Amino acid sequence: MSQRTASHSAKDGSPPIASETLETLDTVEKYRRYVNTSAVKGIEPIVVERAEGAVVTDRDGREFLDCFAGIAVVNAGHRNPEVLDAVRAQLDKLVHCCSYLYYVEPVADLAEQLAEATPGDLQKTFFCNSGAEANEGALRLARAASGKQEFIALQSSFHGRTNGTLAITGNWARKKRGGPYGAGATFAPAPYRYRCRFCQGASACTLACADAVEDAIQYNTSGNVAAFIAEPLMGEGGIIVPPDGYFARVKEILNKYDILFIADEVQSGFGRTGKLFAIEHSGVTPDILTMAKGIADGFPLGAFIAAPQIADSFQPGEHLSTFGGNPVSCAAGVANIKFLLREDIPGQAAQKGAWLMERLNELADRYPLIGEVRGRGLMIGVELVTDRATKTPAASEATRIRDLCRERGVLIGVGGHYGNVLRIQPPLVIEQAQLAAAVDAIGAALGEVSAKSPVGAH
Repeated sequence: MSQRTASHSAKDGSPPIASETLETLDTVEKYRRYVNTSAVKGIEPIVVERAEGAVVTDRDGREFLDCFAGIAVVNAGHRNPEVLDAVRAQLDKLVHCCSYLYYVEPVADLAEQLAEATPGDLQKTFFCNSGAEANEGALRLARAASGKQEFIALQSSFHGRTNGTLAITGNWARKKRGGPYGAGATFAPAPYRYRCRFCQGASACTLACADAVEDAIQYNTSGNVAAFIAEPLMGEGGIIVPPDGYFARVKEILNKYDILFIADEVQSGFGRTGKLFAIEHSGVTPDILTMAKGIADGFPLGAFIAAPQIADSFQPGEHLSTFGGNPVSCAAGVANIKFLLREDIPGQAAQKGAWLMERLNELADRYPLIGEVRGRGLMIGVELVTDRATKTPAASEATRIRDLCRERGVLIGVGGHYGNVLRIQPPLVIEQAQLAAAVDAIGAALGEVSAKSPVGAH
């Protein structure tokens, strides 16, 4: 029982709480009183009790088909049995000792796996706790390796919420009221084909968006650029898929100016796009690759990997993480990657994603509210517009459709620079019948919203 007295009062001005009720407060009420949620627009009105595979169950026993995977995290499914077995075994041996003070077996094993699984000559991994930390570390490594200080990133990008990663994030909604951020970052246009200003009227993509990276180097920097950082498939920006040849052209430009390429695979990695890492679709090998989210199927872990000649640029004391490379999280990562590769989960994601894109495009034929369906594998975005000719973002409609899907037992996300993109990023083990149910729910929601707010087809 709580030791607080009956005179205890909440600091937000709520009525006093009797000590005997402190243990029985409703979870939502506890959130309201004690969890700082002011930085989020709203929490989905679900108290999650448990989850398995691609299904989330609330405390009342209602099941929801999870098509967002905790923001693209549980790629191998909620509570994957192999991951849980590995975690239980590790818990019986060691939870923490700091993996940068002592040698720890699962840390070495996971690093070896990543060296074998990542493209090219990427070999040495530094472990941390999150995607933002991974990107912060990659920036610092790029500076150490190159001896240069500036960075180029993309408009509409997202790389984390720390001061350093917000400096290279090209999304004002994520940056507002927080600046000025660290100096030395400039931005090139995103390879956003649906809203491209370069190729309007052209019969095909000219890759002018890639050439714009060279413009950014020549006009926006002092010529002291350490690295270019980009998501191979942009997540928070609205599931933006670069045109074929984009990264190959950019890499040519970077090589010309001796600039490193950091691929941010925090959201797109570990099978989500139909390859183990999304940059593999381009045939380009980055100099540094960052990862988190899907690396350990829900256990907190981040990492960045580089070739030895770059990785060894750090000098003693320049970087460290107390909890980075936690043995339990690394054990989860080892089991997770073994499962993904043995079951060809990336290949399954490619097949399921192709089928889902076809179904969603059929919905686009019926509902003018859909401006474009795009994605790779099971990282899919549905951009909503009030008019297909003007491409006016339909943000309120996107939020309403997400809510209606939830009411029908399907959880999806909403994102994009304008908040008008439905994000479908389920656990990769989701079954086709479950995806069909999700399409039905999205279609019903589109029908209801379109009936109330007819939009122009033009």
